[in-house]
Amino acid sequence: MSAKHKPSRYRGGMVAAAAVFTFAFAPIGPVPAASADEAVTTEAGRIARGGRLYDSWFAVIGAEKPTDTHSAWPASNSRTGDATWRCKSCHGWDTLGRDGAYATGSYETGIIGVRRLESAETAEIVAIIKDDTHELADLMDERDFEDLALFISRGQTDMDAYIDRAAKAAKGDAATGQAVYETVCVNCHGATGTKIKDMDPLGALMGNPWEILHKIRYGQPAEEMPALYTFDPQVAADIMAYTATLPMER
Repeated sequence: MSAKHKPSRYRGGMVAAAAVFTFAFAPIGPVPAASADEAVTTEAGRIARGGRLYDSWFAVIGAEKPTDTHSAWPASNSRTGDATWRCKSCHGWDTLGRDGAYATGSYETGIIGVRRLESAETAEIVAIIKDDTHELADLMDERDFEDLALFISRGQTDMDAYIDRAAKAAKGDAATGQAVYETVCVNCHGATGTKIKDMDPLGALMGNPWEILHKIRYGQPAEEMPALYTFDPQVAADIMAYTATLPMER
Protein backbone atom coordinates (compact mmCIF):
# COMPACT_ATOMS: atom_id res chain seq x y z
CA MET A 1 0.00 0.00 0.00
CA SER A 2 1.44 3.38 -0.93
CA ALA A 3 1.97 6.06 1.70
CA LYS A 4 -0.75 8.23 0.20
CA HIS A 5 -3.34 5.50 0.59
CA LYS A 6 -2.51 4.58 4.14
CA PRO A 7 -4.72 6.06 6.87
CA SER A 8 -3.85 9.71 7.37
CA ARG A 9 -1.69 10.66 10.33
CA TYR A 10 -3.36 14.07 10.54
CA ARG A 11 -6.33 15.14 12.60
CA GLY A 12 -9.47 16.50 10.97
CA GLY A 13 -10.27 20.15 10.28
CA MET A 14 -7.00 21.09 8.58
CA VAL A 15 -6.01 24.39 6.98
CA ALA A 16 -3.05 25.69 4.78
CA ALA A 17 0.48 24.40 3.86
CA ALA A 18 3.40 22.41 5.40
CA ALA A 19 7.18 21.89 6.02
CA VAL A 20 9.45 18.87 5.96
CA PHE A 21 8.86 17.57 9.53
CA THR A 22 6.21 15.51 11.45
CA PHE A 23 4.39 14.26 14.52
CA ALA A 24 2.25 11.21 15.16
CA PHE A 25 -1.42 11.80 14.50
CA ALA A 26 -4.53 9.76 15.01
CA PRO A 27 -5.69 7.92 11.87
CA ILE A 28 -8.81 9.42 10.33
CA GLY A 29 -9.23 7.69 6.99
CA PRO A 30 -7.64 7.42 3.55
CA VAL A 31 -5.68 10.25 1.97
CA PRO A 32 -7.12 11.42 -1.41
CA ALA A 33 -5.32 10.43 -4.57
CA ALA A 34 -2.65 12.82 -5.80
CA SER A 35 -3.11 15.09 -8.78
CA ALA A 36 -2.22 14.20 -12.35
CA ASP A 37 1.13 15.99 -12.18
CA GLU A 38 2.58 12.73 -10.84
CA ALA A 39 2.58 11.53 -14.44
CA VAL A 40 5.30 13.93 -15.60
CA THR A 41 8.37 12.08 -16.85
CA THR A 42 10.98 14.65 -17.89
CA GLU A 43 13.55 15.81 -15.36
CA ALA A 44 12.39 19.41 -15.82
CA GLY A 45 8.78 18.45 -15.14
CA ARG A 46 9.75 16.49 -12.05
CA ILE A 47 11.94 19.32 -10.75
CA ALA A 48 9.04 21.75 -11.14
CA ARG A 49 6.79 19.33 -9.27
CA GLY A 50 9.48 19.06 -6.60
CA GLY A 51 9.41 22.84 -6.28
CA ARG A 52 5.67 22.64 -5.59
CA LEU A 53 6.24 19.90 -3.02
CA TYR A 54 8.79 22.19 -1.35
CA ASP A 55 6.09 24.86 -1.25
CA SER A 56 3.33 22.62 0.14
CA TRP A 57 3.87 18.89 -0.17
CA PHE A 58 0.51 17.93 1.31
CA ALA A 59 -1.39 20.18 -1.09
CA VAL A 60 0.40 18.62 -4.06
CA ILE A 61 -0.34 15.02 -3.04
CA GLY A 62 -3.89 15.73 -1.91
CA ALA A 63 -3.31 14.92 1.77
CA GLU A 64 -5.04 16.65 4.65
CA LYS A 65 -3.33 19.65 6.17
CA PRO A 66 -1.74 19.25 9.59
CA THR A 67 -3.10 21.21 12.53
CA ASP A 68 -0.42 20.29 15.07
CA THR A 69 2.72 22.35 15.26
CA HIS A 70 5.70 20.35 14.04
CA SER A 71 7.87 18.95 16.80
CA ALA A 72 11.04 20.47 15.29
CA TRP A 73 9.55 23.96 14.96
CA PRO A 74 11.43 26.30 17.35
CA ALA A 75 9.48 27.67 20.28
CA SER A 76 11.03 31.08 19.58
CA ASN A 77 8.68 31.44 16.60
CA SER A 78 5.01 31.84 17.51
CA ARG A 79 3.58 30.26 14.35
CA THR A 80 1.61 27.07 14.82
CA GLY A 81 -0.11 24.41 12.75
CA ASP A 82 0.24 23.72 9.04
CA ALA A 83 2.61 26.61 8.32
CA THR A 84 5.24 24.89 10.46
CA TRP A 85 5.23 21.86 8.13
CA ARG A 86 6.11 23.53 4.83
CA CYS A 87 9.67 23.07 3.59
CA LYS A 88 9.79 26.72 2.63
CA SER A 89 8.79 27.80 6.15
CA CYS A 90 12.00 26.40 7.58
CA HIS A 91 14.39 26.67 4.65
CA GLY A 92 13.06 29.79 2.90
CA TRP A 93 11.71 30.57 -0.55
CA ASP A 94 15.30 31.43 -1.45
CA THR A 95 16.44 28.05 0.01
CA LEU A 96 18.95 29.88 2.23
CA GLY A 97 17.12 29.48 5.54
CA ARG A 98 18.67 31.54 8.32
CA ASP A 99 21.20 33.01 5.87
CA GLY A 100 18.56 34.43 3.51
CA ALA A 101 15.29 36.35 3.61
CA TYR A 102 14.18 34.40 6.71
CA ALA A 103 17.16 35.60 8.73
CA THR A 104 14.65 38.01 10.27
CA GLY A 105 10.92 38.55 10.24
CA SER A 106 7.87 36.43 10.97
CA TYR A 107 9.49 33.24 9.68
CA GLU A 108 12.77 33.62 11.54
CA THR A 109 13.64 30.17 12.90
CA GLY A 110 17.42 29.88 12.88
CA ILE A 111 17.12 26.78 10.68
CA ILE A 112 19.70 26.26 7.93
CA GLY A 113 18.77 26.28 4.26
CA VAL A 114 19.06 23.55 1.64
CA ARG A 115 21.40 25.38 -0.73
CA ARG A 116 24.25 23.27 0.69
CA LEU A 117 22.61 20.21 -0.90
CA GLU A 118 22.81 21.48 -4.46
CA SER A 119 24.30 18.74 -6.66
CA ALA A 120 24.05 16.19 -3.85
CA GLU A 121 22.93 12.68 -4.73
CA THR A 122 19.14 12.45 -4.62
CA ALA A 123 19.35 9.30 -2.48
CA GLU A 124 21.24 11.29 0.16
CA ILE A 125 18.60 13.99 0.13
CA VAL A 126 15.72 11.49 0.32
CA ALA A 127 17.38 9.93 3.38
CA ILE A 128 17.50 13.34 5.07
CA ILE A 129 13.85 14.07 4.27
CA LYS A 130 12.90 10.72 5.82
CA ASP A 131 15.08 11.08 8.90
CA ASP A 132 13.93 11.39 12.51
CA THR A 133 13.95 15.17 12.38
CA HIS A 134 11.69 15.49 9.35
CA GLU A 135 9.66 12.31 9.95
CA LEU A 136 8.02 12.30 6.52
CA ALA A 137 8.87 8.69 5.73
CA ASP A 138 5.26 7.44 5.90
CA LEU A 139 3.56 10.48 4.43
CA MET A 140 4.58 10.51 0.77
CA ASP A 141 5.29 8.01 -1.97
CA GLU A 142 8.79 7.29 -3.24
CA ARG A 143 8.09 9.34 -6.38
CA ASP A 144 7.24 12.34 -4.20
CA PHE A 145 10.49 12.03 -2.25
CA GLU A 146 12.47 11.68 -5.46
CA ASP A 147 10.85 14.73 -7.08
CA LEU A 148 11.45 16.85 -3.98
CA ALA A 149 15.06 15.65 -3.90
CA LEU A 150 15.48 16.47 -7.61
CA PHE A 151 14.36 20.03 -6.93
CA ILE A 152 16.81 20.39 -4.05
CA SER A 153 19.70 18.81 -5.94
CA ARG A 154 19.25 20.20 -9.45
CA GLY A 155 16.47 22.77 -9.52
CA GLN A 156 17.20 25.54 -7.00
CA THR A 157 17.29 29.12 -8.26
CA ASP A 158 20.00 31.56 -7.19
CA MET A 159 17.50 34.26 -6.35
CA ASP A 160 20.12 36.90 -5.60
CA ALA A 161 20.82 36.96 -9.34
CA TYR A 162 17.24 38.08 -10.00
CA ILE A 163 16.15 39.93 -6.85
CA ASP A 164 17.71 42.98 -5.23
CA ARG A 165 17.69 41.76 -1.64
CA ALA A 166 17.95 45.19 -0.03
CA ALA A 167 15.23 46.75 -2.18
CA LYS A 168 13.06 43.60 -2.28
CA ALA A 169 12.64 44.22 -6.00
CA ALA A 170 13.07 42.11 -9.11
CA LYS A 171 16.06 42.79 -11.34
CA GLY A 172 13.88 42.77 -14.42
CA ASP A 173 12.57 44.82 -17.31
CA ALA A 174 8.92 45.77 -16.89
CA ALA A 175 8.27 46.29 -20.61
CA THR A 176 9.58 42.83 -21.45
CA GLY A 177 7.65 41.41 -18.52
CA GLN A 178 4.42 43.00 -19.71
CA ALA A 179 4.66 41.17 -23.04
CA VAL A 180 5.09 37.85 -21.24
CA TYR A 181 2.38 38.62 -18.70
CA GLU A 182 -0.13 39.54 -21.40
CA THR A 183 0.47 36.27 -23.25
CA VAL A 184 1.02 33.80 -20.40
CA CYS A 185 -0.59 35.15 -17.22
CA VAL A 186 -3.45 37.41 -18.26
CA ASN A 187 -6.12 34.76 -18.80
CA CYS A 188 -6.06 33.72 -15.14
CA HIS A 189 -4.95 36.91 -13.41
CA GLY A 190 -6.56 39.54 -15.65
CA ALA A 191 -5.03 42.63 -17.18
CA THR A 192 -4.70 44.36 -13.81
CA GLY A 193 -3.79 41.29 -11.73
CA THR A 194 -7.09 41.41 -9.84
CA LYS A 195 -9.17 38.76 -11.60
CA ILE A 196 -8.77 35.97 -9.02
CA LYS A 197 -11.11 37.03 -6.24
CA ASP A 198 -9.84 34.77 -3.46
CA MET A 199 -6.28 36.13 -3.56
CA ASP A 200 -4.76 39.55 -3.15
CA PRO A 201 -4.09 41.62 -6.27
CA LEU A 202 -0.75 40.70 -7.81
CA GLY A 203 0.52 44.22 -7.30
CA ALA A 204 0.08 43.78 -3.53
CA LEU A 205 2.13 40.57 -3.37
CA MET A 206 5.47 41.98 -4.42
CA GLY A 207 6.61 42.60 -0.86
CA ASN A 208 7.83 38.99 -0.84
CA PRO A 209 9.57 38.69 -4.22
CA TRP A 210 11.22 35.39 -3.28
CA GLU A 211 7.84 33.70 -2.95
CA ILE A 212 6.62 35.16 -6.24
CA LEU A 213 9.76 34.08 -8.09
CA HIS A 214 9.41 30.57 -6.70
CA LYS A 215 5.78 30.29 -7.77
CA ILE A 216 6.44 31.64 -11.25
CA ARG A 217 9.29 29.18 -11.70
CA TYR A 218 7.66 26.07 -10.23
CA GLY A 219 3.92 26.74 -10.18
CA GLN A 220 1.27 26.92 -7.46
CA PRO A 221 0.50 23.67 -5.59
CA ALA A 222 -2.86 22.11 -6.52
CA GLU A 223 -3.67 24.95 -8.94
CA GLU A 224 -3.67 25.17 -12.74
CA MET A 225 -0.81 27.63 -12.81
CA PRO A 226 1.93 26.99 -15.39
CA ALA A 227 5.46 26.47 -14.12
CA LEU A 228 7.98 28.46 -16.15
CA TYR A 229 10.93 26.38 -14.96
CA THR A 230 12.18 25.69 -18.51
CA PHE A 231 12.23 29.43 -19.25
CA ASP A 232 15.31 31.46 -18.37
CA PRO A 233 14.82 32.73 -14.77
CA GLN A 234 15.18 36.27 -16.15
CA VAL A 235 11.70 35.82 -17.65
CA ALA A 236 10.30 35.47 -14.13
CA ALA A 237 12.21 38.56 -13.00
CA ASP A 238 10.79 40.54 -15.92
CA ILE A 239 7.24 39.41 -15.11
CA MET A 240 7.77 40.48 -11.51
CA ALA A 241 9.09 43.88 -12.57
CA TYR A 242 5.87 44.38 -14.51
CA THR A 243 3.49 43.04 -11.86
CA ALA A 244 5.07 45.45 -9.38
CA THR A 245 3.47 48.21 -11.47
CA LEU A 246 -0.04 46.74 -11.18
CA PRO A 247 -2.68 48.02 -8.75
CA MET A 248 -2.30 47.04 -5.10
CA GLU A 249 -6.06 47.26 -4.56
CA ARG A 250 -9.11 46.20 -6.53
